[in-house]
Amino acid sequence: MSFLIGLLAGTFGGLVGLGGGVIMIPLMVGVLKIGQHKAHGTSLVALVFTGIMGSITYAVQGNIDILASLLLASTAVFTARFGAKFADALPEWKLGRYFGLFMLLITVLLLLKPHLPQVVDSAMGLTWSKILVLLLTGVFTGFLSGMMGVGGGTIMVPSMVLLAGFTQYTAQGSSLLAMVPAGGVGAFTHWRLGNVNKSTLTGLVPGILIGTCMGGSLAHFIVEDYLRLIFAAVLVWTGARYLKAPLPEPQKEEKELKQ
Repeated sequence: MSFLIGLLAGTFGGLVGLGGGVIMIPLMVGVLKIGQHKAHGTSLVALVFTGIMGSITYAVQGNIDILASLLLASTAVFTARFGAKFADALPEWKLGRYFGLFMLLITVLLLLKPHLPQVVDSAMGLTWSKILVLLLTGVFTGFLSGMMGVGGGTIMVPSMVLLAGFTQYTAQGSSLLAMVPAGGVGAFTHWRLGNVNKSTLTGLVPGILIGTCMGGSLAHFIVEDYLRLIFAAVLVWTGARYLKAPLPEPQKEEKELKQ
């Protein structure tokens, strides 16, 4: 079953340009009955392998800016560790609700993605303002990646395109490469905290790697706008379910007493 979850996450991720964590985590929690913390940690470990495979593919096509990737990763590797520790300190229900909010944010970015303009000429090279954008983006996405168990490309790519003038393909390739060290630090932290289901990885990693290749190939034959809308609807529905999840009984009583 873990192989099928990885395959599904990889395929959808390849089709719409996401890492797959927003698919893997709900399925691991709902189908495999893995706890929210372990689902986040396990997802992040699997996504490191996606970053390796994806960055190799983009590098072969010449769509990676290595310096930009290094700048993103240089700050993300520090904050990813804190994000993983912050997630570990949260109760399961609260982490789930944060994840629901995150899914709604991803939906907005997913729908806006085709309409993102470029506000800077990418031919100008790396200026100090672009360097600052990349460093700050790394700070934010590293924490988010460690906390939510995702690659962070959904934040990095729009920032690179909108604020630093990178092309869409170069931004995607560079974010995948930056995800390897940043996601690796977050994954290692989750591993040490006991938030990784090791047996699930044996099926999850091959599934997501095969699915990512399949999704990338199928993307050329499917009308992306329709697919994007369907996927956004799934994310909204899933995110809403997380937000509506009932509080555990002790939290309910405490909330009523405060009111």
